[in-house]
Amino acid sequence: MNAVPKVFDADRAPSLRDAMRLAAGGVSVVTAGEGDERTGLTVTSAVSLSIDPPTMIVCVGRNASALPVIARRRHFCVNVLAAEHETIARRFAGGAMGAARYDGAEWRPRLTGALALEGALAAIDCEVEEMIERHSHVIVIGAVRSVAVRHGSPLVYHQGRYRELSGSLT
Repeated sequence: MNAVPKVFDADRAPSLRDAMRLAAGGVSVVTAGEGDERTGLTVTSAVSLSIDPPTMIVCVGRNASALPVIARRRHFCVNVLAAEHETIARRFAGGAMGAARYDGAEWRPRLTGALALEGALAAIDCEVEEMIERHSHVIVIGAVRSVAVRHGSPLVYHQGRYRELSGSLT
């Protein structure tokens, strides 16, 4: 049995952030807008709400630059990133702003007008159904309008670092 590494400061109690960093999560880039209004953000909080009807949830910080664009355009695309997309994850996490986040990759508009990353493991195009404000975030519920998938190794986030999920899947 492997020992759990000590990752907490002995002088303070662990926080929710400390606890959630131990849960490895898939990394997605949520895109919204068109033209010069394109923007987006990197999340580990994109999850399916329902398969029937197909519905997604993303949690977006109230101060995120993408939030007003999502609210105005009423669309977003969840791009599930492959291991080779770490640079894109970093760029959308704050390494660039607005339309500059899209530089260096190929993007295609989906049914709603939101952009999908060429080569993403999945591109889930959504129309906003509802936005619920809670605490520091807005829960954005989206009706899925189109889906594209491909196989590959996912990019994951664990203990504050991007990682590749390795090993064969059967």
